[in-house]
Amino acid sequence: MADEKKLFLLDGHALVYRAHFAFINRPLINSKGVNTSAVMGFTRTLWDLMRDQKPTHIAVAFDLSTPTFRHEMYEPYKANREEQPEDIVVAIPYIEAIVKAFNIPIVTVDGYEADDVIGTLAKQAEKEGFKVYMVTPDKDFGQLVSDNVFLYKPSRQGNGVDIMGVPEILKKWDVERVEQVIDMLGLQGDAVDNIPGVPGIGPKTASKLLAQFGSMETLLDSTDQLKGKQKERLEEHREQALLSKKLAIIETQVPIQFDAEAYKIEGQDNDRLAELFKELEFRSLARQILGEDQVPQENAQGDLFNQQSEIKSEVKAPPAHSVADKNIGNTKHAYHLVDSEEKRAELLQLLMEASSICFDTETTGIDATQAELVGMSFSVKAHEAYYVPVPSGYEEATRLVQQFKAVMEDENIEKVAQNLKYDALMLRRYGVEVKGPYFDTMIAHYLLEPELRHNMDYLSETYLKYQPIEIESLIGKKGKKQKTMRDLPPEEVKDYAAEDADITLQLRDYLAPKLEKEGFQKLYEEIEAPLVRALVNIEHEGIRLNADYLKSYSKELAKEIDQLEKEIHEDAGTAFNVASPRQVGEVLFEKMELPYRFKKTKSGQYSTSEEKLAELAGEYPIVQKILDYRGLTKLKSTYVDALPKLINPLTGRIHSSFNQALTATGRLSSNNPNLQNIPIRTPQGARVREAFIPRDEDHVLLAADYSQIELRLIAEMSGEEAMLEAFKSGKDVHSATAARVFDVPYEEVTREQRYRAKTVNFALIYGAGATNLSQQLGIKRSEAKELIDQYFSRYPDLKGYMDGIVEKARKDGYVKTLMGRRRYLRDIDSRNGVLRSHAERNAINTPVQGTAADMIKIAMVRINDIFEKEQFKSKMILQVHDELVFDAHKSELDTIKPIIEEHMVNAIPNLNVPILVEMGEGKNWREAH
Repeated sequence: MADEKKLFLLDGHALVYRAHFAFINRPLINSKGVNTSAVMGFTRTLWDLMRDQKPTHIAVAFDLSTPTFRHEMYEPYKANREEQPEDIVVAIPYIEAIVKAFNIPIVTVDGYEADDVIGTLAKQAEKEGFKVYMVTPDKDFGQLVSDNVFLYKPSRQGNGVDIMGVPEILKKWDVERVEQVIDMLGLQGDAVDNIPGVPGIGPKTASKLLAQFGSMETLLDSTDQLKGKQKERLEEHREQALLSKKLAIIETQVPIQFDAEAYKIEGQDNDRLAELFKELEFRSLARQILGEDQVPQENAQGDLFNQQSEIKSEVKAPPAHSVADKNIGNTKHAYHLVDSEEKRAELLQLLMEASSICFDTETTGIDATQAELVGMSFSVKAHEAYYVPVPSGYEEATRLVQQFKAVMEDENIEKVAQNLKYDALMLRRYGVEVKGPYFDTMIAHYLLEPELRHNMDYLSETYLKYQPIEIESLIGKKGKKQKTMRDLPPEEVKDYAAEDADITLQLRDYLAPKLEKEGFQKLYEEIEAPLVRALVNIEHEGIRLNADYLKSYSKELAKEIDQLEKEIHEDAGTAFNVASPRQVGEVLFEKMELPYRFKKTKSGQYSTSEEKLAELAGEYPIVQKILDYRGLTKLKSTYVDALPKLINPLTGRIHSSFNQALTATGRLSSNNPNLQNIPIRTPQGARVREAFIPRDEDHVLLAADYSQIELRLIAEMSGEEAMLEAFKSGKDVHSATAARVFDVPYEEVTREQRYRAKTVNFALIYGAGATNLSQQLGIKRSEAKELIDQYFSRYPDLKGYMDGIVEKARKDGYVKTLMGRRRYLRDIDSRNGVLRSHAERNAINTPVQGTAADMIKIAMVRINDIFEKEQFKSKMILQVHDELVFDAHKSELDTIKPIIEEHMVNAIPNLNVPILVEMGEGKNWREAH
């Protein structure tokens, strides 16, 4: 109904925490170094709610820092909560400012939590005829739900909004009356809020007891009807149970009065929002909330070289919320359309005389191995650029592109681009190789700021304060109706394309001095820039795939999966959807009553993550079968069925794309397909590698793999003599470790001792502690701690190195690889123990993993140079973790093997630890590996 009164009450702190931790693995950091994850997530939730639900009234409740009545009732209340992360401390003032700019009231009451304020207002507003929606991820609010009061759980990871009324709450909690939610919380407790509950009583038991007795009080007065441990626990913890129930009750008599007029939706303060969004660097969100404030511009065509375009009066400057204050409309520029032989000749003359050329390509798609070239743009000085349209037919396009072959292949002219690999791959398809020194603005920024974004629009707005033309203004928004650049006349493409080259050149002038100042010049020039060329060759070559083999293997896997499903159903005594985490949880922990030792998920379901199920798998065969089922179904869908669809129709090969500017450690990642994640440790996963085959009968696949490279490097960096000696003597390092840790002769080390030593060796590289190690080895935490203590007593230099690297990280704020690559650790001094521990683990692991990444990159660069110089028929075609794969011509095997080994072993010279490279060859990748 149009006149329906809808009040939305937001649980401020709960939504802030939820937003912050949603981005915890890849936080949103702006150019000022501020983590804006919480602010962005909260604001998006608020805006989505206002746009989609159209509330008539709204308010946000926040907790105060002062103690509440619950702390007076029970001092340990919420005592086990970690310190508030510093990033949330910074975020809350911004969030409060944004809420106020929306003209939304913030409500707080001293001595009470936001839950109580929301509960009180919800009940008051309900009496005044409002439909009330409590916006929170907190399940405890279920106790307040009624016919007109609802629990509104915002969308998370694209799974949609969840609005829960009385029927949904009763089903979720498995109770008969809403008020029994409080009894449930009192009985089972709440680890998050440190509400103790009754030991040994979980959700299922609590639900059964309430179904029988109706309330906690009746239950506690009727324990004579119970038996055994249950009776003992309830009688022993009677007072604790009653206290827990009191703590769980959301107070609805807080001294605050609902004021419909004060909470009515009013117009937002766009000027203040624009100011905040600009400071926070919220680009897309600002456009959504504040709207576009620009019109398309048309630019007068100047003479080829000397005339600058006039600024059109109808073109507006970037809107107030933009991070930038300049754009094509208010910035003088000369962008030229080069659409004749005469103009191309003049442009080529200009380019041949330049010492540095910035270039960009316009194409029909984002896959450089399949897209068609639409045009090329060039710039040799700021604010001036040239756009060369390329005709559609391949032969005609090739003839035009070949005119630029001499300049693009000139080794003495520097080539500048943003994501140069893509443009070089495009030109490679038209017979032109991009040679000369490379300056890739994306890679340069990645070295300087590895945690930030690296796309051109972001760099331009952040560093040049210039807002580039958006591609969607030309081709439309994503969807079926979106055009490609080919669909537009060159006159419309010109400004967009020329601007890209111009802006990239300006970014080069900004970033190049910073690389030198920060000490990254050598890292860039000797590793990252030449690696672009190596990756162009690798991606251009691709790898052949045996699609028929995968088709046959898919059928085989389908049979295995079906058999597993039948066995799981038989073991469970019921048919259910094994692919459904919810149904798996219900079958295992309710029907079969397997022990559930974990917290439920935020949606109230049993957690059936791989980590949780792995703890039960050894004891319960059905759990292992469910894990096997998941592994096989994922293998089938992600690789066996998906890989053949990625075969390039133009080449008949797979061309994985390698990303140089993604991981914080410096490792390469790949996609389409992601080769790093093929699960080779299982026999079924390893068989996927059999599908990767040589290009023809004259070739074999050759794999060269660093052996235990990270262990060797941590021995090198720590100077731990015992570990160095094990590697130098050629002993098995895990057996040598076991001999020292368990104090037995090397020859008498058992298989179990070696396994434990190996697990400790690798766990400690990744900064793992006793809890993690106990889970890996299936032993008690105390036993794992004892093992770690024993390990470090035998390797004191290693312990000293790890402690030292963490302390240095605290002092510097970052850690470095041997080649000088940095990783910044924002949380290394955090008061929040979880975040601090995560940063400490990264401090230990990054120098090791990052140095290993640098080593294989150096090897790739040098091997690529030699292969090009010698014009070998053999090609480097893949890089996966610590392994390089080659399409090796059989006649060249004896020639290239020593070259590959030499440059992998000596990538970083003068190390104390010997570097070992293992090689294998075969008719498929698995056989070679």
